[in-house]
Amino acid sequence: MAVSIHPSVDGGIKKGSSSFTGGTLTCKCASDPVEVTVKSQSAHNHICGCTKCWKPSGALFSMVAVVPKDSVSVTKNAQKLKVVDPSATIQRHACTGCGVHMYGRIENTKHPFYGLDFIHTELSKQDGWQEPQFAAFVSSIIESGAKPDNMGAVRARIKELGLEPYDCLSPALMDAIATHIAKASGALAA
Repeated sequence: MAVSIHPSVDGGIKKGSSSFTGGTLTCKCASDPVEVTVKSQSAHNHICGCTKCWKPSGALFSMVAVVPKDSVSVTKNAQKLKVVDPSATIQRHACTGCGVHMYGRIENTKHPFYGLDFIHTELSKQDGWQEPQFAAFVSSIIESGAKPDNMGAVRARIKELGLEPYDCLSPALMDAIATHIAKASGALAA
């Protein structure tokens, strides 16, 4: 039996559309759901094993992407949103009814990802979002209770899905972080 990673990828990865321009994310509440409108295509979509991201019940990984924060607006039931951990770098806005993380925002203007919001594209009924590109923080699923002796099978399944497993972010994102830090410190000309 194959290792279950996330419901959105377990059956294979569906390619996104380069002409897609956004959609609506809806929480899991049966009544008065929170809706967030996103007016852009997502980028850097990936499955994430960290312990901070929202995961569907039974999933080993979350699926998370970024969009420009200016493209994100809460369009229904904003009063139900609350920041999960005010001390965290990413301020994850979750529905107080169902617990789903609707978007995460970085408020620190000096952070390399400032200006980007983190979203879970599986909360949208619209097709076309960028497909997952890689797996991040793979080892971190152990911190959530995954068995260490099953990690070889988990990594094999991730590769079978066509994703590269990393125990940090992808090389492109790590390069972006390092570039931002080098420019801020003066080690690299702006």
